[in-house]
Amino acid sequence: VNLLAGEQRKEAHVKRSPTAYVPCLECGEQRFVESVAIIEWLEETHKAPPLLPQDVAQRAHVRALVEVINSGIQPLQNLQVLQHLSEDTNVRAAWMRHFIDRGLHAYQKLVLEYTRVGPYSFGENVTMADLFLVPQIAAARRQNMDLSPFARLVAIDEALRALPAFQKAAPECQPDAVL
Repeated sequence: VNLLAGEQRKEAHVKRSPTAYVPCLECGEQRFVESVAIIEWLEETHKAPPLLPQDVAQRAHVRALVEVINSGIQPLQNLQVLQHLSEDTNVRAAWMRHFIDRGLHAYQKLVLEYTRVGPYSFGENVTMADLFLVPQIAAARRQNMDLSPFARLVAIDEALRALPAFQKAAPECQPDAVL
């Protein structure tokens, strides 16, 4: 679904996803919308590798990291929000940088509080939180943000981008990439 071409608002996609948003995952006759719901479904139907720790308190910590991005950063950068905000690209860019900066500061503070050791957001294993972090670091880079205050997050991003799954999923590797 090419967002820049407005395909998300066309009838074919709205039939799949009534919100006219992406992602929308189709598996047979089943359709799943919204990133967290899709990832939770994947976690429950594909047990390996796990994306959430077994301990319930640790699961809550990972989910908190997810929500910092899912609720506090990402939706504020959606094209629909930006178009409603202003036609002025400078206003849009300042808005995005503000919320990315605010969210990454909170995310990094929580990572430093929660994480004992390891290269990823929550230690030694890739979790749901990491799936949300990588696109936000990419968004910060697209906005030419200074990432020096986020040394821990940049290191996590580098560790994740070294993994084959993250390399295959990189936006620039997608057939419809517009960079």
